[in-house]
Amino acid sequence: MARNYWLMKCEPTAYTIANLARDGSTSWEGVRNYQARNFMRDTMKVGDVVLFYASNAEPSGVTGIAKVSREAHPDHYAWKKGHKYFDPKSTKTDPIWHMVEISFVEQFPDTLPLSTLKATKALRNMMVTKKGSRLSIQPVTKAEFNIVVHLGRAANQRP
Repeated sequence: MARNYWLMKCEPTAYTIANLARDGSTSWEGVRNYQARNFMRDTMKVGDVVLFYASNAEPSGVTGIAKVSREAHPDHYAWKKGHKYFDPKSTKTDPIWHMVEISFVEQFPDTLPLSTLKATKALRNMMVTKKGSRLSIQPVTKAEFNIVVHLGRAANQRP
């Protein structure tokens, strides 16, 4: 069965790859963008692999690898009044928002910065390297995934 490849962004003030290493797995809740939700709900499958990306960080970049360990299911935080992810239009019988669960695979020695991704010719078509690309969940090709993993694992070998 073919697997899909993804890049998932999270701000370090919310959750990090180190948190995921500690916890083992986590739900990826709170996505409130329809396109990102559709990727999770309609395309993500157990076993898909994820580049974990620290956004709004210094530097922003890929910090490790995770995998999808549970497919999309309703984001129950959308039903909790007072919760930051509450959405009164989402109901248990007609949920709008979904989440997946991801599990830890690997943490890179250092953050692989966005500047390196942008400077890598083979990654020039990668969505995250495009100007204005703010989507929190993005598809990645197998080739892009492999290049990023190679660069990320080699991070401790850079001068």
